Amino acid sequence: MMLLSMIENDSVRVILSLAIMVSAGLIFTAVTRRIHLPDVTGYILAGVAIGPYALHLIPDGIADHMGFVADVALAFIAFGVGRYFKWSVLKKNGKKVVIITAMEALMAGLVITLAMLYIFHLSLPFSLLLGAIGSATAPASTIMTIRQYKAKGEFVNTILQVVALDDAVALLAFSACTAVVSASEGNGAGVWFVLKPILLNIGALALGAFFGLVLHWLVDREKNRERRIILLIGLVLILTGFCSSFDISPLLSCMVMGTVYINVGGSKKTFTQLNHFTPAVFLLFFVNSGMRLNVPMLKTAGIIGVSYFFIRIVGKYIGAYLGARFTGAAAEIRRYLGLALIPQAGVSIGLSVLAERMLPEKLGMLLSTIILSSSILYELTGPACAKASLFLAGAIPGRRKGTGRETLPDTEGKKTEEK
Repeated sequence: MMLLSMIENDSVRVILSLAIMVSAGLIFTAVTRRIHLPDVTGYILAGVAIGPYALHLIPDGIADHMGFVADVALAFIAFGVGRYFKWSVLKKNGKKVVIITAMEALMAGLVITLAMLYIFHLSLPFSLLLGAIGSATAPASTIMTIRQYKAKGEFVNTILQVVALDDAVALLAFSACTAVVSASEGNGAGVWFVLKPILLNIGALALGAFFGLVLHWLVDREKNRERRIILLIGLVLILTGFCSSFDISPLLSCMVMGTVYINVGGSKKTFTQLNHFTPAVFLLFFVNSGMRLNVPMLKTAGIIGVSYFFIRIVGKYIGAYLGARFTGAAAEIRRYLGLALIPQAGVSIGLSVLAERMLPEKLGMLLSTIILSSSILYELTGPACAKASLFLAGAIPGRRKGTGRETLPDTEGKKTEEK
């Protein structure tokens, strides 16, 4: 920070700050990849290293004005989630996956909310927002584990479908909780304080649907790849800026935009092309999140943070078990699906930024600290738990269901246990 503070030109300071953030992210992911950890973990650790509680390489003034990065990153994440709501796919898979996803996500949120309210006696807004954030699952670690072990079968198909829809449920739950929190801040001043956030969110949904139609009309007519990406980015940013100007979360509207686009005949290629633009945005977002991690607050979080870590796992497992049992899913899905839903990163971290703005300073900082620190732990333990679920469910070729032990054919063509 000493070197950047000596530079008087603000533009140069911003450019060099961005350069440091990108470089730190790349350096740390080079290390985390060697020990088979997700890039998100490397980005967060990079942010902590260059942040105010370690090397302090980025001036506070610059770091404090990068909140817009979270809005932009979340807008693109939400738009991408919309592609999984293609009606033909949902109709083909039936109600089973939707029910399982809703129960595992909402059960985790409910358990966390009740624990924060009645065990730790924290405020209702804090408990609701933390519960909604805790319902999300980061699919990357689980999907990477599935690919690594070439796992196949009904159990794997269920995992992929559930993690695809999970973030959508989390976004819906968070939006509902933010509406409740916004209404409660009216302190009973009238019906308008309850109706206003509801009406604004309905308007945002309608606007997102309209932008989805416009996107299909404009982008799918455009043959030039660069212009397609520019049009898409422009529409997402316009929608995000409009929602933010009315203090509405852009999550639902952007998700509806992606949903309407894919259902009116939009091309999957559009989502693929967007993936070539977003990595740099996500890097800056997660590094900035790491810079915002209040390290001294880890002591304050203490038992609350540790409890959240385990309570969320229990809620996910119970919800997945009940959902699978209710829908009549196979025994291995009931028993082991919950183990594959532990990782938590991207969407949860983004939602924590939005939630922090809605809470008093100390509570907002506590919530952000819990989510950021636990995300690192979840990304460390998540792949191992996903691997265990695949072994126990017999989804890995050459493994006996329920035992995880490899089986080999004997001379008579039967299976014998490897000794």
